[in-house]
Amino acid sequence: HMLVEAGEENAGLVDIGNGLACCFKIESHNHPSALEPYQGAATGVGGINRDIFTMGARPVAQLNSLRFGNIELERTKWLVKGVVKGIGDYGNAFGIPIVGGEVFFDDCYNTNPLVNAFSAGIMKKGEMISATSSGVGNPVFIVGSRTGKDGIHGASFASKDITEDSADDLPAVQVGDPFQEKLLLEATLELGKTEAVVGMQDMGAAGITCSSNEMSAAGKHGMIIHLDKVPTRQENMKDWEILLSESQERMLVVVEKGK
Repeated sequence: HMLVEAGEENAGLVDIGNGLACCFKIESHNHPSALEPYQGAATGVGGINRDIFTMGARPVAQLNSLRFGNIELERTKWLVKGVVKGIGDYGNAFGIPIVGGEVFFDDCYNTNPLVNAFSAGIMKKGEMISATSSGVGNPVFIVGSRTGKDGIHGASFASKDITEDSADDLPAVQVGDPFQEKLLLEATLELGKTEAVVGMQDMGAAGITCSSNEMSAAGKHGMIIHLDKVPTRQENMKDWEILLSESQERMLVVVEKGK
């Protein structure tokens, strides 16, 4: 039976018996892949896996569902090559097998391909980490990579139409680091065993802005954010750049004070 339904947490969770639960989610990364197919698809894989291990589950398998335009077009060939390599390279470096997928070609996808990534993980029932924030005075940490200028406006870019001017939005495409994500995976699962974690959230669309708001709303607690303490990749980043950055391989973690 369902332990967590769609939209309640970072991913769904189903009781599969014998004290185990299966955590899974599918998500699209269409617009980034249309603009920069390799990084667009790779970061789609990275993001979907983070949603799984953020909840305390270890990813065990990946799937994908892809749609491309006319196979005779040079653009389609470029997109297929980049997307497939991006998915494969990230999965291989991260160490999680891609066990299957599907692909279709149709003229309606000539401009904008569909790139859907799926990940499934296994965890012990009752050990889920929730995407929430609570406890007055509890510290909040950013865990993982430093915050850079990549992926800024990625969330709003995902709602735009793909046009000839879309190349101007290239900085909105995130850049992935699967080796950093592998370290983050192991650190997250180890942290989950300490019983010090109040809540944890993957930093996806709109970065710090979205993750802090979602966790605060879920726990009905406010959150004070010190942007001057955020580790950054570039010097003199503006406050809004730090807030909206979608640099990959980052988590927001709330822990019990003193633990």
